[in-house]
Amino acid sequence: MTRVGLIATASYLPQRIMPAAEIAAKSAIPERVIIEKFGLREKHIAAEDEHVSDLSVAAASRLLEESGVDPESIDVVMYFGSMWKDYAVWQAAPWIAHRLGCANAYAVEYDNVSCGTPVALRLAKDMLIAEPDLRTVLLVAACRESYLLDYANERSRFMFNFGDGAVAGLLVKDGARNELLCSHGVTDGSLSLQVKVLRGGSVHANDGYAFLDVADPAVMKERLDGTSLANFVRAAEGALARSGYGLGDVSFLSALHMKRSMHAALLDALGVAEERAEFLEDTGHMSGVDSLLGLDRAARAGKLADGDVVLLLAAGTGYTWAASVVRWGPM
Repeated sequence: MTRVGLIATASYLPQRIMPAAEIAAKSAIPERVIIEKFGLREKHIAAEDEHVSDLSVAAASRLLEESGVDPESIDVVMYFGSMWKDYAVWQAAPWIAHRLGCANAYAVEYDNVSCGTPVALRLAKDMLIAEPDLRTVLLVAACRESYLLDYANERSRFMFNFGDGAVAGLLVKDGARNELLCSHGVTDGSLSLQVKVLRGGSVHANDGYAFLDVADPAVMKERLDGTSLANFVRAAEGALARSGYGLGDVSFLSALHMKRSMHAALLDALGVAEERAEFLEDTGHMSGVDSLLGLDRAARAGKLADGDVVLLLAAGTGYTWAASVVRWGPM
């Protein structure tokens, strides 16, 4: 049986930090609310000339250097980050692969929203299992969506936690450590038109609102309040069952950044103690980056032990809830 290991991870955060006080000043939301309810002390902001490809290359370069992997040995470079990239109709993956020196890599794009990490892990594992000649997939993702925020738009205030950053992961067929097990996802397409940037698509090429917007915040909140927690649990239970585990087996949770009350409710529903979960209060939400970045942080902080069952959990507008499972330690 073919097994796939997540043998290395790395991340990159831009230098500029935007504290909660600055977000409060821009949005007229009290700083206390930003910190206590949004669960955000600060976030990182990319420089004006620092784009998705630059962020991705920074994270992936760190991974390759730390792991001692030759870029020319990489078979696939997969970009799975924000859809808002350097250019509107353009693939970031080939440019990222070229800049990294991955001269023999096939570049593939899975640009997505906030459910990125679990789905990218699922797709990359499927590629490695399906194609005998492939042995390594370098996953890269970045987010620069702080630049898509209009802090005067109250309809989009739940997205004011968007920050910028990047992450990378290396999957290896029959790798030595950290087996990537199974994944599961749940989609409710009825919410697909709620969150979007109007400008740039074929409906509103150049005349639409140029920032993230929500069509009907009240309707979206009502729908998500009634379904989101249950769908998080459904995604988690599905991935765990496929991996031969149940909720009681979860050793560590790495989820996307969300408001504190939702994070607490999720921990309770999954039966995970607060100290056994990563909460990105100093970075905010970074599209598909969060879950893998949380795992990278937990590993570097020594929070993971051999045999731990790590649940990576995310959700993205569209609306999709997704989960993947990693068994930490030697394979």
